[in-house]
Amino acid sequence: MTNATPEISLFDALHSTPARRYLKPDPIPEDVLWAILDAAIRGPSGGNTQGWGWVVVTDADVKRQVAEWYREGWERAYGSRRDEIMSGGPAGQALGVQNFLSAEHLSQHLEEAPVWVIPVLRGVAKSTSPRAGSSIYGAVQQLMLAARAYGIGSTLTSLYLGHEDDVKALLGIPEDAATMALIPLGYPARGRWAQPKRRPVEEVVHWGRWGEQRAREA
Repeated sequence: MTNATPEISLFDALHSTPARRYLKPDPIPEDVLWAILDAAIRGPSGGNTQGWGWVVVTDADVKRQVAEWYREGWERAYGSRRDEIMSGGPAGQALGVQNFLSAEHLSQHLEEAPVWVIPVLRGVAKSTSPRAGSSIYGAVQQLMLAARAYGIGSTLTSLYLGHEDDVKALLGIPEDAATMALIPLGYPARGRWAQPKRRPVEEVVHWGRWGEQRAREA
């Protein structure tokens, strides 16, 4: 058992939980994992159905296999455009070189993260609704915020999805369910807890109807 008690305000956590992709292989104490998962399930669930499951993956062989599938997805989505991104082309301008390098690092070292959490949602495997799984992501964010409170980094990724059926078979996930993400957890190896860069809130908030914006009072 650890004696660490998170001491961070809610708004500090909300403003300083960026994606952390450089992660140490150091183990995470089991009681800390339980605390993080217990915080996750306090999150919202559509209709309070709680039709979810949370698969915790630590087996090295399983992680190596899924990481191979993940790297295939990475190569299709980003790796094949590395030169363009690194030279500041259109894709690079959108993603940013540093973001690309950190995501590339994760793809190459994914299996080294000591713990993965894979949120699973029942009854949506054959759904064609783009919102079918949306009710689980509030709980996913709670998991990541709870990890932040313990000084544990995380990121939400899904580049393994080209092998969804393989992942389900490997992990024994029910046929009617779908994996909703892969969240590697680990103590940060580099970087810092910082406020992610975002467009100003005044630019993206619309009051009453789209296009109606107002200045934020100091």
